[in-house]
Amino acid sequence: MDLYNGTTVTQFIFIGLSDLPQVRYSLFVAFAIIYQVTWIGNGSILLAIRTEAKLHTPMYYFLANLSLLDIFCPSTTVPKMLHNLLTEDHSISFVGCALQLYFLVALVGTEVCLLAVMAYDRYVAICFPLHYSVIITKARCAKLMSGTWATGFLHSVIHTVSTFSLSFCRSNLVNQYYCDIPQIVALSCSSTYVAEMLVSVIGGVLGTSCFLITLVSYVYIISTILKIQSAEGKRKAFSTCTSHLLVVCLFYGTAIFTYIRPTSSRHSPARDRLISMLYGVITPMLNPIIYSLRNTEVKKSLRRAVCGRLCSL
Repeated sequence: MDLYNGTTVTQFIFIGLSDLPQVRYSLFVAFAIIYQVTWIGNGSILLAIRTEAKLHTPMYYFLANLSLLDIFCPSTTVPKMLHNLLTEDHSISFVGCALQLYFLVALVGTEVCLLAVMAYDRYVAICFPLHYSVIITKARCAKLMSGTWATGFLHSVIHTVSTFSLSFCRSNLVNQYYCDIPQIVALSCSSTYVAEMLVSVIGGVLGTSCFLITLVSYVYIISTILKIQSAEGKRKAFSTCTSHLLVVCLFYGTAIFTYIRPTSSRHSPARDRLISMLYGVITPMLNPIIYSLRNTEVKKSLRRAVCGRLCSL
């Protein structure tokens, strides 16, 4: 349902879910399973960290926040997508779209900051192991997490207000399966210069600064590890940051393919939507798998937590 010039848009239509009606039930089952696995995986990480006293350390405190983000982020888009697939109703209200975009941008911004904080934590642990407990205290952890969440949500307020302050009087067809800034701004019939500049400047500064913190931290980490004489020492040092490095590569790799690729006619809308699903749906499911497979302490704690819960039942 397209709205023409002169008509105020009161709802948006996701055309990203309507071009393959013959497989909508298969897509519903697939995304429902992925969403459940995401909840189970990240919920298990949270359960293990809460019940295991050995994991009450800054590293796992940050990991618990990452698991929360990996639950919340797909929860802003997947339930609505599943509803649309099941009912063939691909619409979302104007206010619903604004709320979805706000929470999605806020959670993604928070995760960008959190990955930088986690990289700094690993930098201190490997490069200054004797001073780690003095530098990364519980009070500092709380301040870092408060700042991380506040930055993400404040960042989202700016973009949400600038995006939905635009006039929408042409098409209401969103070429995506959720509300995102580029697709919504493209539907505006007023000047989008300010909204686009805010995305480029504020979003660029936040993303670039967090990426540089992460990159510089790992340059120092790798440099320090390579100076370790014993092979066993190098292995132990690498094992403490491998999981986080894999998560960082997965997050930034999919984000770059989603948002920073050059515009080209060779990039079909269907392919763009597939990449955005990898970024917004698949990555949160893979993060707990990466941490549980690469981290011995997490694997042991998960076994104890699951066995304890089964025994109590």
